[in-house]
Amino acid sequence: MGLVLGVDGGNSKTDVAIATTNGDPVAFVRGGGSNSHGPGGSEGCIEVIASLVDLDEQADRAVLFLCGADLPHDVIELTQLARARGWARDLTVDNDTFGLLYAGTDAADAVAVVCGAGINSVGRSGDRIVRYPALGWETGDWGGAEMIGQEALYHANRAVDGRGEPTALVELVELHFGKPVVEVGADLHYKRLQRSRLGELAPAVVACDDAIALELTQRLADEIVLLVERALRDLELNEADVVLGGGMLADRGRLYGLVAEQLAVEPILPALPPVSGAVLAALGPDAQARFRAAFADWMPRDG
Repeated sequence: MGLVLGVDGGNSKTDVAIATTNGDPVAFVRGGGSNSHGPGGSEGCIEVIASLVDLDEQADRAVLFLCGADLPHDVIELTQLARARGWARDLTVDNDTFGLLYAGTDAADAVAVVCGAGINSVGRSGDRIVRYPALGWETGDWGGAEMIGQEALYHANRAVDGRGEPTALVELVELHFGKPVVEVGADLHYKRLQRSRLGELAPAVVACDDAIALELTQRLADEIVLLVERALRDLELNEADVVLGGGMLADRGRLYGLVAEQLAVEPILPALPPVSGAVLAALGPDAQARFRAAFADWMPRDG
């Protein structure tokens, strides 16, 4: 009996799971982030994964769904580096949003939207796949925790100096960072504060009943719905399973509710983590069903 290897590489964490080819879970381990667009680049991404992979034998198949595998050249480079490690006889690398898609549904027609630090979507209809660059503002994207935090800081500074409406976001930002909003802005500009830390504000912004915070949350919900509609249009579908995930959509809170009320179907929040989607993509249909049932009980509780 052989093995399959699944990897979910994200901004803040990397999950690795191993299963037998008949769908029995064997191992699960979590490490730090492995975004290939970070300081370590593609080589650093694969190094993080290598530090977590522990195989007694070469796997039959490995599927790596990685944050930063956005454009074709990203996928090619990461595939070459991963293949050189010899983890599996057959290897697939693609964007981490596919992990969410596979974890959420086995349906032939499906769309997944991940909203974490950033935002992205993919869709499938049978063998047909749609995917998008999702590089951020420069490719027309808006959303994710970092952008919500950035908008909160923008509106807070405008409120303080009178260019904008008063907002509870001033207190929210100042309490979080322990300094006036103008100093937070200066720290960001002079790179004393990493832009990614603005994402820490996002959960509180979504939970806030302030008018501007509510507008930002509604705008994010609308963007998620637009991503679903775009994928459906590009797949020439009227309806499909819709899978939601990422830190901003981890529960059935306000943001989820605003999205759900605009969709024709009830969105799916997967019970299994995205790394399970990588394993499922490496398995055959019979083994997939076995793995879904087994991993739900076997999975470490913090996974």
